[in-house]
Amino acid sequence: MAARQRFTWQLKARSLELGERTILMGVLNVTPDSFSNHGQHFDHHKAIEHGLHLLECGADIVDIGGESTRPGTAAGTSEALPENEELRRILPALEGIKKARPDALISIDTYKSTVAKAALEAGAHIINDVSGGAWDPAMYAAAAELGCGFVLTHTRGQPAEWKKLKPEPEIVKLVVRELEERLQLALEAGVGRERIVLDPGFGFGKGWEENYRMLAGFDEFGRLGFPLLAGTSRKKFIGKTLERVNTAGEREEAPPRQRLYGTLASAVACILKGAHIVRVHNARAMRDAALVADEILRAAEPAGRHGGTEE
Repeated sequence: MAARQRFTWQLKARSLELGERTILMGVLNVTPDSFSNHGQHFDHHKAIEHGLHLLECGADIVDIGGESTRPGTAAGTSEALPENEELRRILPALEGIKKARPDALISIDTYKSTVAKAALEAGAHIINDVSGGAWDPAMYAAAAELGCGFVLTHTRGQPAEWKKLKPEPEIVKLVVRELEERLQLALEAGVGRERIVLDPGFGFGKGWEENYRMLAGFDEFGRLGFPLLAGTSRKKFIGKTLERVNTAGEREEAPPRQRLYGTLASAVACILKGAHIVRVHNARAMRDAALVADEILRAAEPAGRHGGTEE
């Protein structure tokens, strides 16, 4: 088992050490059509409350998103959610969390450069772009200008066409190659290497088998030489694996809220293969799983601190 690489992630005027322990990014969707919580946190007060709850449960970062990018949506197209509506959703939650917890690290889940700029001006520290700059070419320049943390995610196509994509047998090689291309564009635009984290994009234009191939080959993404984020939480491929028999005797995939244990298993697999950050809905459960995974990584180091016998 290879040791996890160490990095210092620069976030505006702050920094975050990556590699010694797993960093938890808690998900806060303030959309009425989230695949995971069905709009439970669309109300601003509930959104703020949940964001603070994530921090109390061990999240290091709260990732606020105002537009759903589930399969079939218009995200990334001319019919996408208007920027002013996205800001109307996210800014009250961002400002409320910062008011209660001025020290909180906030990530903004958006692919729109104008939304990212407004959120960073309101106190966010990180841009989490699920398109890796593909849906708004101005994002690279914005990230460079803002000097913030930048999560560059791999996505195949756009949500409206994901169900029509043909299977990719060499998905890991494809993701590595296309992440390299996106990285080059970001670096050429002036985004500092020390500000970039890579996310291979589980579920973003990938089918069931492709997601598992990415899990099995996650360590290959580390060869790019950047910190890694894994976002498997409640994804459809986990629900399909955990199929259940319903009251009508039919098999159906496990709904999002019944995918916790599968989420933990997939996240731990990524941690043991080099993930520095995991993006999750249940921070408390993931914190415990990550603590154990981190100890496994430490025990595998040549100068591991483990010794003696414990009951």
